[in-house]
Amino acid sequence: MARDSAMQINPAGRLSVTAENFRTIWLKQDDPTVVQIIDQRLLPHEYAVRDLRTWQDADTAIADMYVRGAPLIGATAAWGLYLAALEDPTPAGVRAAAGTLAQSRPTAVNLRWAVERIMQLVDTSGDNLVARIRNDAQAICDEDVEISRGIGNHGVALLEDIARRKPGETVNVLTHCNAGSLATINYGTATAPIYFAAERGIDVHVWVDETRPRNQGSQLTAWELSASGVPHTLVVDNAGGHLMQHGMVDIVITGTDRTTRCGDVANKIGTYLKALAARDNGIPFYVALPSTTIDWHSRDGIAEIPIEERDPEEVSHVYGVCDGRPARVRTTAQDTPISNFAFDVTPARLVSGLITERGLCDASEEGLLQLFPEMRHP
Repeated sequence: MARDSAMQINPAGRLSVTAENFRTIWLKQDDPTVVQIIDQRLLPHEYAVRDLRTWQDADTAIADMYVRGAPLIGATAAWGLYLAALEDPTPAGVRAAAGTLAQSRPTAVNLRWAVERIMQLVDTSGDNLVARIRNDAQAICDEDVEISRGIGNHGVALLEDIARRKPGETVNVLTHCNAGSLATINYGTATAPIYFAAERGIDVHVWVDETRPRNQGSQLTAWELSASGVPHTLVVDNAGGHLMQHGMVDIVITGTDRTTRCGDVANKIGTYLKALAARDNGIPFYVALPSTTIDWHSRDGIAEIPIEERDPEEVSHVYGVCDGRPARVRTTAQDTPISNFAFDVTPARLVSGLITERGLCDASEEGLLQLFPEMRHP
C-alpha cells in the first residue's frame, strides 16, 4: 500500500471536512486504477493519503482501521471489488475477493450490504464489468453524502428545539467515538445535525468522548470539529455521567455500526453506559443512522449482533507524538491479561429516537417501518 506523504490537504483543496466536495475516499486524479483514502491512523498529528492499488490493500485498510465508520467501511469494500475487477474482470475473480472483504470487520452491517450490492451487479449479465462496478461504487459514495445530508436536515430540528427552550445559552451535545465526516463520505451521521446547527447560527458545543482504546474521539472527532470551527471539549470516557449530573449536557447523539429492525443499536464500546447515564438523568439519547446500517434480518441486538474482539495491543499501547516524533507506548505490565471488545449493544428501550435520512422515529420496529414501509417484508 503506497503512501502519498506529500499531500497534506484534502481533495477539496482546504482543510475543512464540511466542504461540499470533501471526500474520505476517491479515485486518484489522472489514474483510475488507484483508489485513495485518508490514513486515519495518523490523525490528528499527520494528514496523509494512502493509495489502494489492489483489493488486498482495501482489505487491509478496513481490517487495520486505516478507514473507520460503517458507511466508509462499506464504500471501501465496494471500491475494493472495483480493484479486484481490474485485476480479474470476471465474476469468479470478483467473487473470490468478495468473500474475504465481507469478513474484514464483522460488526458493521454496511460492509456486508455494500459487498452484496456489488455482487448483485456482478451476477447480472452485461458488458464491461469493471465500468459497471466502478459506477456503482461511486454511486454508493454519492448516495451516502445525500443520506448524511438528510440526517443533518432532520436531526438539526432537535438542536433548534433545545436552543428555543434556552435562548441565549449554548446547546451542549455529547457524542461518543467518531460518527463524523471521517466515518462516512462527508458530513457524518451524529455530527451532521451539529454541523447544520452551526451553519444556522446556533451556539452549539460538543463534549467529545476520547473513546478508548482507539481514541476515535480524541484523534478524529476533535480533529474534524476543529477543522470545521465547531466549539468542542475533549473529556475522558468516564466523564459523561458527571457532566450529565451537573446539567452540562442537553442531548447525547451517537452513531451506530448496526441497528436491528427493532431498534437495538450496536456502537463503539462504552455507548451503552452513556445511554444508561442519560436515562438516569432524563437527558435525550438519540442515535443517527443511515438506512444502510439497519440490519432488517435481525431483531435482538444482544443475541444476534456479532461483537468484534480486537488485538489486545490496542489496549496495552497508545499512539501519539513524543518530542515531535510518532511514538507507540506500552502502558501496561507485559503479562497483563487483556480483553478488547470493540462494540456494545444499547437496547432500544434506552434510545429516545433514531435520526435517519427519512426523518426521526421511535427506536422500534414499527417506528422504523413507518419510515421504511418497503422493508415490512424484506
